[in-house]
Amino acid sequence: MSQDPESTQTATAPKPAQKAVLDIKAIQDILPHRYPFLLIDRVVEMVPGKRLVALKNATVNEPFFQGHFPGYPIMPGVLIVEAMAQAGGTLLLSEIEDRASKLMVFTGVDRARFRRPVVPGDQLRIEVEVLGWRRNAARMQGTVFVDGKKVCEATLSCQLVPRMADATVSSQPEE
Repeated sequence: MSQDPESTQTATAPKPAQKAVLDIKAIQDILPHRYPFLLIDRVVEMVPGKRLVALKNATVNEPFFQGHFPGYPIMPGVLIVEAMAQAGGTLLLSEIEDRASKLMVFTGVDRARFRRPVVPGDQLRIEVEVLGWRRNAARMQGTVFVDGKKVCEATLSCQLVPRMADATVSSQPEE
C-alpha cells in the first residue's frame, strides 16, 4: 500500500500573500490620509457595510520607530488604534457616494486593550466589524493580530462630517 508523498511531509508550504481587495491606490482614493499617516497598506477582505480586514506592514523605517523607543522600537498604541480607525473609515467611506466632500472623523475609543508590542517587521492584521451605523455616525469593534496573536482591541466611534473646501494651512504669517 503506497502513501501519498504529500501526506507524509511535516513541513508546511508558506502561505501565499493574500490578494488585495483594495490596493494602496484604491485605499488612497477612499481615505484622505497620506504618508506618513496612512496606516493601512492593503484590504484583503471586505463585506460592504459590515466587516473589513486590512494589513499594515510595520517596517523599521517608519518615522515613529526612531523615537519610540530608541534601542527598543515599539509601534505606539495610539497609532495601532488609528490604523483600526482608518480600516473602519475605509469600510464606511466606500459606501458613501459623495465621499470627496466628506470626512469620517474619530469621535471615541472605548475598552482599548493592548496585549503585546508591535515591532519592526511585524504585519498587522486589522479586523473591524460594524456594530451600528446611522446616517452620519457609526460604532465599530476593532481587533489587531500579529502572527495570529491578538495585540490590540477597542470599540471605536466615528462621525461623518462635511469636508472643508480646499482648506489649506499656511505656515506663513499674514501681512
